[in-house]
Amino acid sequence: MLKFLKAYVESMRLYYAFVTGIAGWIGMAFYEYIAKSPFQTVEVVPETEKKAVVLIMLFLSWGINQIINDYLGLAEDRVNAPNRPMVTGELDPRKALILTAVLLILSLLTTYSYLEPIALFPAILGILLNIVYEYAKAYGIFGNIIFGLMISTCTAYGFLAAGPTTSPYFTESRVSVLILVAVMNGLMTFYTYFKDYEGDKAAGKRTIIVRLGVEKSRYLAAVSSFLPTVIFLLLYLNNFIEARVNNMFLILAGLTLFLELWTGYLYYKNPRGERTYYSLLANFRSCICGQATLIALFNTELAMILFLVSYMFVGFLFDLHTDPKS
Repeated sequence: MLKFLKAYVESMRLYYAFVTGIAGWIGMAFYEYIAKSPFQTVEVVPETEKKAVVLIMLFLSWGINQIINDYLGLAEDRVNAPNRPMVTGELDPRKALILTAVLLILSLLTTYSYLEPIALFPAILGILLNIVYEYAKAYGIFGNIIFGLMISTCTAYGFLAAGPTTSPYFTESRVSVLILVAVMNGLMTFYTYFKDYEGDKAAGKRTIIVRLGVEKSRYLAAVSSFLPTVIFLLLYLNNFIEARVNNMFLILAGLTLFLELWTGYLYYKNPRGERTYYSLLANFRSCICGQATLIALFNTELAMILFLVSYMFVGFLFDLHTDPKS
């Protein structure tokens, strides 16, 4: 049992937990911002226990769903990551899927009975998009779009699960934030395809990297590093985002821009080889810290704390997975 659980936790790749966790925290921080506003209707600041449950669900959601992704992606993982527990046989696929199904059912029941039933919609949609994603990878940029939408459901979940709210659930401003989360995560997963090039190609997964080839894609890696900033400016300057920027947001946004440009440079410089794997750390940090930066629009102190904690712990957890083949 202990051997199985160790392999299961290893397959969860916990450094990714900050992707879904911080994405969902954006939604919950925004809900609290509304609840504290004099213009709130039925929104109330959630109790600490409730917030803790929401965050536990969000941070664990990546790892639990990752088991499904690993199972569906066994063909390419045999080339890209032959040392992963499910590929080596250390993690029994059937037992792992059963445990994942149990955990997902428990999370849905908790959402329905203790949190807010309406949050079941983004939760179930996120699970379905995770399954669709594995097949969408075969169709170029469509895979990146599906991945980005999948993570944006965490933001919607964090908002809806935090407490009661009324229609309209999605305004221009709220959708704009979802778009930014989707863009940052779609870009993040684009960079991960560099290390997976050989396996994706062998398995017939025609990702952007496979379609364009590594040499052309390295130029796209450099140019696309500007994408989140450009999208934010377009949305903000056209007043789709109601919240106004502040000094903390500008500071964190500047740091995030540096991380994004550095990530683009790393993949331009090292699109192949072992360095490609270790560039993932900069990639994850730029995406997660970018998500933390969005929280500064609603809660500057929380945003600063999450930015620093994410930067530190993503590096710590990533260093526990030093095998490029796992």
